[in-house]
Amino acid sequence: MIKKFQDIFSIPELKKRILFTIGILVVYRIGGHITAPGVNPLALKAFFSNQQGTIFALYDMFAGGNLSRATIFALGIMPYISASIIIQLLQAVIPFFEKLAKEGEEGRKKITQYTRYGTVALALVQSIGISLFLQNLNVGGASVVTMSPFAFRLLTMITMTAGTIFVMWLGEQISERGIGNGISLIIMIGIIARYPADFLNTWRAINLGQMTPFRLIIFAAIMISVVAGVILITQGQRRIPVQYAKRIVGRKVYGGRSQYIPLRVNTAGVIPIIFAQSILMFPSTIAAFFKSDFLSGVQSLLSPSSWLYVTLYGIIIIFFTYFYTAIILNPVDLADNMQKYGGFIPGIRPGKRTSDYIDRVLTRVTLPGAVFLAFIAVLPDILIYKGGLPFRFGGTGLLIVVGVMLDTLQQIETHLLMRHYDGFMKKGKLRGRR
Repeated sequence: MIKKFQDIFSIPELKKRILFTIGILVVYRIGGHITAPGVNPLALKAFFSNQQGTIFALYDMFAGGNLSRATIFALGIMPYISASIIIQLLQAVIPFFEKLAKEGEEGRKKITQYTRYGTVALALVQSIGISLFLQNLNVGGASVVTMSPFAFRLLTMITMTAGTIFVMWLGEQISERGIGNGISLIIMIGIIARYPADFLNTWRAINLGQMTPFRLIIFAAIMISVVAGVILITQGQRRIPVQYAKRIVGRKVYGGRSQYIPLRVNTAGVIPIIFAQSILMFPSTIAAFFKSDFLSGVQSLLSPSSWLYVTLYGIIIIFFTYFYTAIILNPVDLADNMQKYGGFIPGIRPGKRTSDYIDRVLTRVTLPGAVFLAFIAVLPDILIYKGGLPFRFGGTGLLIVVGVMLDTLQQIETHLLMRHYDGFMKKGKLRGRR
């Protein structure tokens, strides 16, 4: 393994890309400790300590803890992610965006530009919302805002919007000049930054006798098994063979080759979990601001420790997995594109028969992925509230970290193979090697 890492840094271009990526991530982490002007960080930290299980905690996870510290990167990359999801959904319902998506590289450039405009608009709206929220926040008699309301709103809007644009730019620089997907790496580094505190909590639990060594070994075995399962599901594909007929154009022969359509087991990624968490956390978030017996009852019914919450959580995730997969992967478009270029699935007639076949296969392949997503999502609540684990393991964070690490590893593997190196593992299952 040491030899493999030496091979990585023996390639000047790859070494430059990796060091550039590390430098950008360091810049992001430094910016994540610069508090926005006019905020009392201690009072805000006290408020967020009581917000577990609400939308604030979910947003703070994607922001890498910047929201709970009210830093200049408090919005994180979430406005960009939200804009990307909105544009992606619009492609399924608005012909203009659907046409752009089919225009190749030029269409993708325009979609990227619209996504950037949407990011700025969402960041402006969200920064104004955060400033109003912080102004009305009073924790234990201490005000979170320490300056005049108008100046605070203006400074918060400018600072946080500029911070989001800067983070978006950092992500694009990583994707262009570094290694891996920049936006995903920025989200991942914010999640990983919480791991030292989790290890410290575990160590304290062992010292206080709250967790026995045997119990820790059982948890470690569960964690290793779950990570292996996430890797398996993330990499899992159902390959549908496609044969292209030969075409003679002038003196050249085109086609006559066999390819395949890779249908991933987990096509939707972490989006279904995010949607499900947002829906189930909404009552708890409302109950935190408007005190009433009805809202308190709903909050207790939908607390993460209740079986009703776990059951609804799993069902909603399975539903959104199928829903989002249907939006981003259209069997009719796949069948039309194959027929357009003279491709066909052996034994299946082109046209409607092909689209029906792809739809049937996709429905069956998505089921294990949806069930596994639901299991990964409810696992932290089971381990914490039923098993006594002192930190969250599983859910959205684990899927993001494993997925981003696999993608980055695949890109490094590709660079090594292009220069006749062996890569990381001679018998590896990375898609880059395949």
